[in-house]
Amino acid sequence: MKKETTQKSKSFYENNSWYHRTKVLQDDGTVKYVKKGGFRTSKEADKSYDRCEAEFKKAYRSYQLANQVNTEVMLKDYLIYWFEDVFSQRVESTTRMVGAYAIYDLILPQLDYDIKVRYVNADYLNALLERVAKATPSAGNKGREILNLAFKEAVIAGYIKTNPVTATKPYKRPKPKVTVLSKEGIKQLLKAASESSWYLEILLGLFCGLRKGEILGLKFADFDLEKNTVFISRQVVSDPRISKGSGSKIDEYALIEREPKTPNSFRTLRVPDIIMAELKERKKLIEWNKDNSRGTYSDKDYISCQKNGCPHSLSSLNHALTKICSKCGLPHITVHGLRHMYATILIEMGVPLVKISALLGHSSVHTTFEYYCDVMDENENILAFMNQAFTPVET
Repeated sequence: MKKETTQKSKSFYENNSWYHRTKVLQDDGTVKYVKKGGFRTSKEADKSYDRCEAEFKKAYRSYQLANQVNTEVMLKDYLIYWFEDVFSQRVESTTRMVGAYAIYDLILPQLDYDIKVRYVNADYLNALLERVAKATPSAGNKGREILNLAFKEAVIAGYIKTNPVTATKPYKRPKPKVTVLSKEGIKQLLKAASESSWYLEILLGLFCGLRKGEILGLKFADFDLEKNTVFISRQVVSDPRISKGSGSKIDEYALIEREPKTPNSFRTLRVPDIIMAELKERKKLIEWNKDNSRGTYSDKDYISCQKNGCPHSLSSLNHALTKICSKCGLPHITVHGLRHMYATILIEMGVPLVKISALLGHSSVHTTFEYYCDVMDENENILAFMNQAFTPVET
């Protein structure tokens, strides 16, 4: 089945079906967040989402009439309650980690004086965010984003009538500086990379524009050796555990597999010959590691893994790139920088932005798989260019 998306969709694709998240009001007035699925298209799921939202608001208003909300609650108490009992119940662990930092390390320490939620206005929040923004370049933007979520739900819950955050000063999200190497610089990078154990991963970042987590999540089964394609269907990400009431302190880290970042990130890409050749070499190396592991090898079919089969840490590829660039005297490059250079190559070749979005798996594309045929056709020219221009000087 072809998957489809709409801009700013409230739905997401999972396990061959469209889903949306919805809120269910419990008897005690708490809110439970659940998934509802089985929809054939994103439009069906979006309609169901709107219907569920309307039903929830109606039920919540009825509950409020019967159980008057405490409008005397203080801002600090509300923010902690909202974060721990509402926000944290519906987000992934990494999002919770960022939210915990915003609440406990950026916002709460800057509360010069606490007031009741119903007295909070734009002037109070502007002064608060001005102090928050001094912490880091992105603190103002993230602090305002979290406060907006908290106050939107304060309106729904009946603590206040309007959201004061909408009238506050916006803070721009700082754009990361990305280095783009020249063709000669890329050749230098690839020559040095070909002498390291990270050559395949660097090629995947530069020639396929894959995200770091997508590279680490790739398995041999994802590659079609006859068609020279790879299917992106997962990523390896961190799973930070934060206990309730412990602020932003992380109890433990783990690496887990998750679906790609957006529905559009499920994609099939054509793969240059040089990557397929390196993939075969990597397969030989991993088979050798298995044979010499004395039964301790953890076989999950990853193409990028440690000698025991376990995935690399999320920082390992960037550390390797830093060493390679330093050795060559090149500017510092990250995995995101490789992805950015891939997009730059496509732009310079005149590939339409909509196709570039499909290749990169960005969420801004209106449809996902409808562009695959066009992307494949365009990739023939891209592959020819890459195979000729970016092969290392020596192999």
